[in-house]
Amino acid sequence: MVGTAADSGPRLLLVGLDAGCAPVLEPLFEEDRIPTLERMFADGASGPLESQIPPWTASAWPSLYTGKNPGKHGIFDFLAFDGYEWDVVNATRVRERAVWELLSDHGYTSVVVNVPVTHPPREFDGALIPGLTAPEEPTCHPAGILDEIEDEIGEYRVYPQSGPEPDRSIESYERTVECRGGAFRYLLEAFEPDFGFLQFQQTDSVFHERPGDDEAVRAVYEAVDRELERTLEAFGPDAVMVVSDHGIGPVRGVEFRANEFLRDEGYLATKRGGEGMPTWSRAFENDLLEGEDAGEHDPGVAERGIELAARFGITTQRVANALDRVGLAEPIGSRIPNDVIRAGSEQVDFPESTAYVRSKSELGVRINLEGREPNGRVPAEEYESVRSALVDRLSAVESPDGGPVFEAVEPRETYFDGPHVENGPDVVTVPREFDTALVARLAGERFGEPIEPWNHKRTGIVAAVGDGIDPAPLAGAHIFDVAPTICSLFDVPVDVDMDGEALPIVEASDSRSYPAYDPGPAVATDSALVEDRLSDLGYL
Repeated sequence: MVGTAADSGPRLLLVGLDAGCAPVLEPLFEEDRIPTLERMFADGASGPLESQIPPWTASAWPSLYTGKNPGKHGIFDFLAFDGYEWDVVNATRVRERAVWELLSDHGYTSVVVNVPVTHPPREFDGALIPGLTAPEEPTCHPAGILDEIEDEIGEYRVYPQSGPEPDRSIESYERTVECRGGAFRYLLEAFEPDFGFLQFQQTDSVFHERPGDDEAVRAVYEAVDRELERTLEAFGPDAVMVVSDHGIGPVRGVEFRANEFLRDEGYLATKRGGEGMPTWSRAFENDLLEGEDAGEHDPGVAERGIELAARFGITTQRVANALDRVGLAEPIGSRIPNDVIRAGSEQVDFPESTAYVRSKSELGVRINLEGREPNGRVPAEEYESVRSALVDRLSAVESPDGGPVFEAVEPRETYFDGPHVENGPDVVTVPREFDTALVARLAGERFGEPIEPWNHKRTGIVAAVGDGIDPAPLAGAHIFDVAPTICSLFDVPVDVDMDGEALPIVEASDSRSYPAYDPGPAVATDSALVEDRLSDLGYL
C-alpha cells in the first residue's frame, strides 16, 4: 500500500493538480518543500502528460475524465454558445460518461471532490462535490452531504473569496486547500469507495492571481502536500496517480489581438456603447445563488455616461492606451467596475461580421455561417474557401520579432472529431510554444504587452505508484490516456470510443462498445459569481 493505514482506503486515489508541470514541481522537490508528492514521482512511474488543444481547465478536465476529445464530450471552452449569446459551461453540457459513472456501472463506488465542470452532479454510486464553474453553494451528490461535511469540518468553499481571510491572500489559499482535503477524507470515511478523485484548483489560480509570487506558489503546494500526506496516512490507498490538465509558465512573447487582425483584414465589424454581442455587461438570472431577481440589471450613472461617450468614439480602449503610456492602466482599471468598462468598450458586432474570435480560451476563429448562426453571412457553398483563406492569412502572421505567431493554424477537424465538432471554432490557432498570448479583446492595435504574464502550456505531468503499477519511466503519455488507465486498474473494459489507451505502466483491460449515453438536456449556469470568478482569473 502507498499509505500506512489498514485496508480502509480506495483501490486507486487520483490526485489532480491543475497546471501541475515539471518547471513548477522540480524546484519545489529540490527545496524539499513537498516531500509527499516528491515521493510519488521518485518511487513510481512518472513523466510528462501532453494536454489537448485547447489546454484549458474547462475543456481539459472533461477530456481527462471521459477519455474523449471535445468533439465527443462537447466542451471546448469555459463558455457554451447559443447563437451569439453565451453561458458558462456546466456538467449538463458534458455529453459523455465520466469515468466514475462507468466504474459505477461495473459495481465500483467513487468519491469525487472539486473536479471542474461536474455541477450539477449526475447519479452514480458514491459522492461528489463539484469544482470550478459550480456556484459557491453547489448541488452535491447525494443531496445534503455538504451540510454533513460542514457540520464536521466547518465551512467548505468552492472559491477562496469567502471566509475571514483577505481575498487572494496566502491564508485564504491555504484554507481553501484544507477544505478540499478535509471534505475528501470525510467522504472516504463515510463511503469507503473503490476510487477516489481529489482535484486542487489553487495550483493553477495562484499563477493567475499572483503571477511571479514564489512565496504564494510554495504555500499552495505545501498545503496540497500536507493534505495528500494526511489522506495517505489515514486511508492508505493501494495505488496513487497524480495528473494535471496542462502546464503553466511565463509568457515571453507578445499579446496577439486576433479580432483586431480580423478587423484589419475585413472579416470583423464592431459596435460601440455596450451594444455589441454577446451581452457581456449583463448579469444573468441565478436562482441557485441569489434568487429570482439576480439577473436584473440597472445601469448606473457612470455606466450610462461611459456608454454615451463610447458612441462618440471615446472608448475605454482609447483611454486605457493613454493610461498605459504613463503606467496607470492597471492600477486605475482595477478600480473601475466591469460594467462601466464594458459599457465604454468597442465591441465585436457578431451578426455583421464574417469571422471572429468568440473567446480566447477556444483558441480559434468562428465563421458566421448561414444556417448555423442566427445572422449568418457566409453561404454554405463559400464556407471552405473562407476557412481556407483564414488558415492561410493567420498562418502568415508574424510577431514584431519576426517569428510566427502560431505554431499551427488548422481546420478544426485536425484536432476534434465526434458529434459535437460544430460547437468548436472553425479554425484552430495554436500559439507558438504558448509564448504568444492570444486574446479576443479589441485594443486598437494587433500586438501589445500581455496583460497576463503567465499562461497555460501544453505539457503537464503524470505519476503513478502502488499496486498494479509498473514503476517504469513514462514517455508519450496523453491526457486522453488517463481514463483508459483507470479502467484498466479496475479491470473494467475500456470504451472503444475513448481517444486514448491505457498507459504501459498497467495491464490494459479489454475494450468494448457501450450503449449510447443520454446525459439529459443541457441547462444554464446563469451565475454572476462564477462569471466574475472566471473574469478574475483572466478567462473571460
